[in-house]
Amino acid sequence: MNANRHENSGPSRTQQITLRGPAELADALPFMLGFHPTDSVVLVGLHGERGRFGGRVRLGIPSSPREWASTADHLAECLVEGGARSGARPDGVVVFLCQDPAPGETGRHVMERLRPFSQRLRTACGALDIPVYEVLCISDGLYFSYCCPDARCCPPDGTPLALSGTTVMAATAAYAGMQVRGTLRDMEARLKPAGGPGEEEQRAALDAAAASIVPRILEGSEEQGRVNVREETLRLAREILRRFANPKPLKSPKSAKFPGTAMSPETRTASKAPKPSANTANPPGVTIPGRNLVDTSERDAADDALITPEEAATLILGLQDRVTRDRAAEWMEGWEGAAALRLWRVLARRCVTPYQEHAAAPLTLVGWTAWSTGDEPTARVALGLALGADPEYVFAQLLHQACNEGLDPESLRSCLRSERDSRTASEQIAPASSRRVRMRASHRQGTRSALGRAGRQTGTRDRRAAAGVRPGGPAADRPGNGSPRHGGQRGSRSGR
Repeated sequence: MNANRHENSGPSRTQQITLRGPAELADALPFMLGFHPTDSVVLVGLHGERGRFGGRVRLGIPSSPREWASTADHLAECLVEGGARSGARPDGVVVFLCQDPAPGETGRHVMERLRPFSQRLRTACGALDIPVYEVLCISDGLYFSYCCPDARCCPPDGTPLALSGTTVMAATAAYAGMQVRGTLRDMEARLKPAGGPGEEEQRAALDAAAASIVPRILEGSEEQGRVNVREETLRLAREILRRFANPKPLKSPKSAKFPGTAMSPETRTASKAPKPSANTANPPGVTIPGRNLVDTSERDAADDALITPEEAATLILGLQDRVTRDRAAEWMEGWEGAAALRLWRVLARRCVTPYQEHAAAPLTLVGWTAWSTGDEPTARVALGLALGADPEYVFAQLLHQACNEGLDPESLRSCLRSERDSRTASEQIAPASSRRVRMRASHRQGTRSALGRAGRQTGTRDRRAAAGVRPGGPAADRPGNGSPRHGGQRGSRSGR
């Protein structure tokens, strides 16, 4: 089979990797998704005589076997519909079932327990006239084949997975710049509250912010309260973006009340192990177990320490406004995009109980910023969590669909740039217009006073001089030009 990655993060269409047998299929799965799927069922479409990889769908394995039949039907339909929209209905399917053993279980126990689900997936695809060429179960560092009857290549007790970074797929991925970002569990943990001593303080800050901000939005006259909250939210967010770009020495992340992400057991174990020497490189596309996870957790903890509970609460409540969220989405490129991605992650982790639904906004911004900067795996995970927090969140729905269909985010980036440029232009013109109005009003009052005094003093020269003041003339604008001055003042609200 030929693995042909055609996403932004993979090789071009002309770069092909031939995979032979279940072992290489199992090794290729993390590179296809960008992470190690945990507790997941994955369907990958195959196209053409040589089995070129195409669309794929992933979902968590339902805990109840009663949901397996409906889940299998739903996944098969999604794969076919996605292929039909892109103009390439799959000619075959490869299925992966990935789940860690429960306490007291082995990998083989997991494989046997999921066997009915694997069979239901095969029949669901067959009902749509799509053959399933392979079904693999990956558990406890082993892979099992539900389809291969040859015990020499697929023994009943499973076959160990290849060591990370030692296969042809890993070498090709390193050459192409593809990355595996750890496990799905750890990626999700970066976007969820981790608990700890700071959670109660964050909850209190959210309560206080809600009591202060919501009345201002609802009781303001002619939307003025909402506009004021919007500007304050964006002003604070910009300040924190600069704080991320130029962090000041703060207390150690280890002593912070918000320790960042919750570490999985394997991460905690790795954090106690000796760190690799400084000259040990981490090749692109190769995940060194534990090392990347510890580094990520430390970076997230440092980001958490840069934002107070009150600041986080203000931003979380402010981002519930659609216009505020859309303007925040404009921070999508360059240093602003990198800093914004870190900020949105922090805010998602601060949405503690009972404010879980408020996480839909920052999670969607994580998804959008990650997708805009080329990190599709993170985008899909974040958007999936956003829809879990609020299934009716329209922005997350649209982005999730667009990302899964492989659309180019540049069209949306162009729209956001146009909106920002139009708003900036109008903000530059508005201060100049208001300045001219204020000057006219001031000079008219002065003119009337001068005229009154001149009339009482019987002197006509003063009257003529006062009446000849023209606020819109050359003295008020550029020398030698009586036209209005466009572009605003320095220090105006245009942001210049």
